[in-house]
Amino acid sequence: MASLLPFLLFAFVASITPGPTNILVLSHSSRQGLFATLPIIFAACAAAALIVLVVGLGAGETLLRFPRVQQAMAWGGMLWLSWLAWQIFRSAPPSLDSTDAPDQGISAMGAALLQLVNPKVWMMAVAVVSVFVGGGDKTLWLLVLSLAFLLVSLPCMTFWALLGVGSARLFGTPQAFKRMNTALALLLLLSAWLTVLA
Repeated sequence: MASLLPFLLFAFVASITPGPTNILVLSHSSRQGLFATLPIIFAACAAAALIVLVVGLGAGETLLRFPRVQQAMAWGGMLWLSWLAWQIFRSAPPSLDSTDAPDQGISAMGAALLQLVNPKVWMMAVAVVSVFVGGGDKTLWLLVLSLAFLLVSLPCMTFWALLGVGSARLFGTPQAFKRMNTALALLLLLSAWLTVLA
């Protein structure tokens, strides 16, 4: 239990720092609002917590043994994130006309699947298991860490959604919103390509 506080700090830093999922949540909430983004937040955080558990139960060792699998995941994630960046770049500003159908953006399932191909999530999970899982009842401790990661990441991701809602209010004109979308798309592309090329 002595390693729980350092783990919570690690989970906070891993969850709050900018990354592909955070940028997608910010973009989605700026267009759709907080409540429409909550399922995406929960799905992404639950998938990341589940990956911590799966890596701890043995998938991490398998992943480390097969570098080509790591490379394929990295390139697959980079291509998908590049496509999502393109979708953000070309998305229209939200309409003030309530009769227009809303642009749905990424779905909760898409956010969960993104975690499966996000190398940052897998490397974070490998780090969690190698640093914070010791002896004793390993399965119980992995469950505790996975749940703790979920509980820490939910408010962190919600913070990014609130930033998106605030930015939508700040960028009131279609031109300003388009500039914000362009900046978010470039940040997403940068985060995707840096993961693969680093």
